[in-house]
Amino acid sequence: MVVDDPEGVSVARVRAEVLRREIERHAYRYYALDEPELSDAAYDSLVRELESLESAYPSLITPESPTQRVGASPSSQFAPVKHAVRLYSLDNAMDLDELDTWLSRVYEAVGERACEFVCELKIDGSSLALTYEDGVLVRAATRGDGRTGEDVTVNIRTVKDVPLRVRAEAVATAPSPQGALFGQSEGGATGPGRVEVRGEVYMPKASFERLNEEQDLAGASPFANPRNAAAGSVRQKDPRITASRDLATFMYAIGDPKALGITHHTGVLAWLRRAGFRVNPDVTTCASASAVRDFCTAALEMRDALPYEIDGVVVKVDSLALQDELGYTSKAPRWAIAFKFPPEEKTSVLRAIRVQVGRTGVLTPLAEFDPVTVAGSTIARATLHNEDEIHRKDVRVGDTIVVRKAGDVIPEVVGPVLGMRPAGAAEWCMPQTCPSCGADVWREPEEVAVRCTNVVCPAQRLERLGHWAARGAADIDGMGAEIIARLVDTGLVRDVSDFYVLTHDSLARLDMGRVKKDGSSVELGAMVAAKLLASIQASKTRPLSRLLFGLGIRHVGATVGEALAAAFGSIDAIQAAAATDAPKPGDGVTIAAALAADPLASVDGIGPKIAASVRAFFSNPDNVSVIGRLRDAGVVLAEEHRAPLAPQTLAGLTFVLTGALSRFTRDEAGAALKALGAKVSGSVSKKTSFVIAGEDAGSKYDRAMELGVPVLAEEELVRVLDSGKLPDMPGVDAPE
Repeated sequence: MVVDDPEGVSVARVRAEVLRREIERHAYRYYALDEPELSDAAYDSLVRELESLESAYPSLITPESPTQRVGASPSSQFAPVKHAVRLYSLDNAMDLDELDTWLSRVYEAVGERACEFVCELKIDGSSLALTYEDGVLVRAATRGDGRTGEDVTVNIRTVKDVPLRVRAEAVATAPSPQGALFGQSEGGATGPGRVEVRGEVYMPKASFERLNEEQDLAGASPFANPRNAAAGSVRQKDPRITASRDLATFMYAIGDPKALGITHHTGVLAWLRRAGFRVNPDVTTCASASAVRDFCTAALEMRDALPYEIDGVVVKVDSLALQDELGYTSKAPRWAIAFKFPPEEKTSVLRAIRVQVGRTGVLTPLAEFDPVTVAGSTIARATLHNEDEIHRKDVRVGDTIVVRKAGDVIPEVVGPVLGMRPAGAAEWCMPQTCPSCGADVWREPEEVAVRCTNVVCPAQRLERLGHWAARGAADIDGMGAEIIARLVDTGLVRDVSDFYVLTHDSLARLDMGRVKKDGSSVELGAMVAAKLLASIQASKTRPLSRLLFGLGIRHVGATVGEALAAAFGSIDAIQAAAATDAPKPGDGVTIAAALAADPLASVDGIGPKIAASVRAFFSNPDNVSVIGRLRDAGVVLAEEHRAPLAPQTLAGLTFVLTGALSRFTRDEAGAALKALGAKVSGSVSKKTSFVIAGEDAGSKYDRAMELGVPVLAEEELVRVLDSGKLPDMPGVDAPE
């Protein structure tokens, strides 16, 4: 209840400030010092009293009040934030020998001067930068690219150990330059002071396990590891979700410590503790290289006992003056290094090798083994990549295997423990038919991937349907992933030909899998259905090259589709060419003769590899059946049914597009050039005829200048497209 009581406001303001200071003091003792004085219940009672006062007198609410940790509306985006000082990444030492090499370089650089190192545990979390103005938290940002991060202030305010206000004790006891950062300059003038504090936000192991249990109960995918969980939690659009994730922080740096009068990194850590930030207690100052090695070895041994994940040790030169002297490379400081732990390895028993069919038709073997906890999460499956990799590692069902997480993220089978192999364990072979649809599988020469080329394979269905509907292919405007998924789930669409038998009624009544407030199902609706049907109808007359691309034939992209369409003119002619038995090189047949006799491989830009892929596609009867149904539905599959070509005045010329164009996209400009007979390439060479340079043209423009290739501006391109003629330029001849 809001109270209108001017005298009461004054009393409440004093009490609210006392409560805030007490809450901040106890939060500091709990999070920064790990020395709580109050029970959780007593602490909560202080917070509830403050909430009651602020509810009665809303004018008392301040942004830094402990009650405002979750109080903002959900964020729709994360605005870019430029860091006050660049956040560098660290070079890695992957073993003790590399660490010794780095230590030796540092000792050599500092000479006879004393040099101590600070060793800190490398928290496996997400980097964070907190900005305080006049002692109050005003912004929290992710690391981003080191120069610019994302604004996650609303979410970070929900993390309980992040101070919303720097403790006054730290400001009061800091050296004189401190005043310039928090509102009081050395000359006595006041102004907005600012300091940026850096560290890691992470998720404790117990919280991570609890979160994944909740994900499992909700039918959602589990997080791969605590680092991913922390990063994902920080970037939630709803801060209430972040608040529920039980995140924590360790802070370890200040953007400009010398402005605080600090001379050593140990002083940075001491100031952070005084200011109310949580600093990792496992920090050691080492006076020798052997002491640094000992700390790294001990940290590796105690890794599993910690309540949070670490993936190494960060070693820093303590003296800030020596840090400045050692300087930076383009990517990392020379005065610090990350000693990375080797991947944690465990053994388990391989129970089965299953085959998954990916969205592009690739068959991938997957190891299934007894569950084992590695690098903070329980895993029971790992990819084996391909058949060749299985044979190289000699992995067999029944083996005791060594598993780890590559980069502490991706489950990986290192190999078998051969001494524990059971008798009779057989070598594994890839199935000859697709486990999803039963069609024959195909492996290209000199490739490791085995593929199912069946366009109606259920495992590939969503990807193939979305590819057909995308821009650059059939371009069915409005046919997005959600609608496609519902069409598949309801059985209305199995392959691309089914798009063309949809009716207005079936689309309008499509159940979208959501429920209205009154309990009824959300349907697609008549208006959206009408627009979709119009777009489906329009897609029937897309250029043959785009439909070839839309079919998802291996290696047939937009450029190859254009070459096939130009060479054969119809899909029937391409199919006939694919059925031709081409001679193979050998037995008196030269490679050149074999290519010339192959109607597919002899096409400019095709070659034997693409020709083999096209043949494999048309050899599948299901694919041929889909093409027949497309034809029956009225989809035009031949170029001769389209408008006549424009005069090919640019035939024989090759153009490269770079930079941003204002009048059209690069795809549109490329299509217009191709309509006049030109070839459009993605790279500049001596054979390039012209480079079209838009705004912010990059390396391709530089390469053109280097090779002396003529460069046209956008206005000149427009004149070429309008007239179909080349500009008058010295040394430029019209095509023959």
